[in-house]
Amino acid sequence: MLLSFLSLCLGLALAVPNPAPAPHPMVTPAPRAPALDSRDLIQEWDNYVNSVVSGLGSTVSNYIASGVPQFFQDLPTGKDVEAKLGIADRDLDAKPTQVLNLPAYGNYTDNGEWSVFVHGNVYKVPDISEGTLNNLADGFLIGTEMDEIPPNAQRQARNMTASIFVVQQGEVNVTIDFVAGDNGGGGTERGVIEAAGGSQMIQVPDETTDQGDFAGWLKMENTTGPNGGYLLRGNETNKIQTLEMHAQGTDSGNATAYLVPPRGTTIISDIDDILRVTKIWDPEEGVLNSFTRPFIPWLNMPELYAEWARTVDDLHFHYLTTTPEQATRNYMEFTFATYPLGSFDTRPLNFSDVTATLSIRKHLLDCIFETFPRRKFILVGDTSNSDVMKAYPQLAKDHPNTVQCIWLRNTSSTDYTYRFPYNTSGFEGLPASQYMFFRVPDDLKGLDLAGGSCVNTTFAQNVSFGMQGAALGSDAGGMAVLRSGIWAMIAALLVTALAV
Repeated sequence: MLLSFLSLCLGLALAVPNPAPAPHPMVTPAPRAPALDSRDLIQEWDNYVNSVVSGLGSTVSNYIASGVPQFFQDLPTGKDVEAKLGIADRDLDAKPTQVLNLPAYGNYTDNGEWSVFVHGNVYKVPDISEGTLNNLADGFLIGTEMDEIPPNAQRQARNMTASIFVVQQGEVNVTIDFVAGDNGGGGTERGVIEAAGGSQMIQVPDETTDQGDFAGWLKMENTTGPNGGYLLRGNETNKIQTLEMHAQGTDSGNATAYLVPPRGTTIISDIDDILRVTKIWDPEEGVLNSFTRPFIPWLNMPELYAEWARTVDDLHFHYLTTTPEQATRNYMEFTFATYPLGSFDTRPLNFSDVTATLSIRKHLLDCIFETFPRRKFILVGDTSNSDVMKAYPQLAKDHPNTVQCIWLRNTSSTDYTYRFPYNTSGFEGLPASQYMFFRVPDDLKGLDLAGGSCVNTTFAQNVSFGMQGAALGSDAGGMAVLRSGIWAMIAALLVTALAV
């Protein structure tokens, strides 16, 4: 399934290449014990992590190594949900089919057509009593229980849990109804306009998988819209055109398709601890921020994104999270209520084994890069995610003329609870003008996106290539903090695994 999804994403994107367009605050360290050589520190870190996780199995070991939040891994699906709830297929027969339809991106092909990559999931929601939801939610919480949190937090925990315990529907045909706007106008995003034509219904070529996933490239016809409007050709505009998308047979499958021209700038943004406060490195806080607390933005990041959307003519936002599909609705509702509109990627349920889960980010990044080989990309993430720390610099090396900037939040510089080192070795060899480790959103203010500016020169980067992490420190005390954090994480992972 992993290879088939990747082949679909890349193969069809490559089959319709884009033509050339017409002109047109640092933590104060504790008193230090005798310092260890940095090489000894790295070796001690490696030896310690390996010794601790070696007996816990490859799943836990790989998740720890990749900074993936365990509480959103190995979630039950399909028959497992039915078994856990004690229900059968017949109990769902009368339930309406629901669709998670992810905001899609489309590219302009060498045949003069727009092609849209649609993807999502089909499922049914079983009847689950409040008492059962409370018990299920207790299995996710760390350091507290449902009866110990306020009523509003309980409601959120039940809602999140209910979104996880759904039953995916295989062998379903999905038809997407594309609807054009009627005024050709845009919103606050300067680079976005409503498509004036292109309304049509298209069936996704393949049925849903046994996990309810669907994905496919749909070729658009340039049908006439309201007031005689039509789709603008991709080589005649630098604006992103939007079409409403509705999944037929359900009122839950509404989303937006973004027709993205071959040239322009795309910001690919992580969500956790960049757009919202998650603290995935702290298991208890990560769970509470994801299950029981309202999603809140990280500092003034919304102001920054809104400014970019208002001032850059050809800007496309693409949001990417490795959160599995069951938890995606909360992420999308928060993102689009707080940040500029844009396309969205998450982890399909077919990517369920450990290897696939830990590589999905790279696959999704490869897909959008191959789809838009002539666009410039700005990659935004944070140092707590080792997948990002590997994938982003590698993309810059694989696509030297495509990656414009890499911006990484230096988590350890502003959050005293972050105590894990991060590895910057992947950035060795890249021009220092191409990447920046920032502390707060204001560090990114004033950069000229359209002009290719990536670095705020008012503060020094001082990046060395290898293990970093000022909050850890190269000392025995730092290693003790690190060990304590590792043990806390492992305990949380085991609690979660046993509960689920």
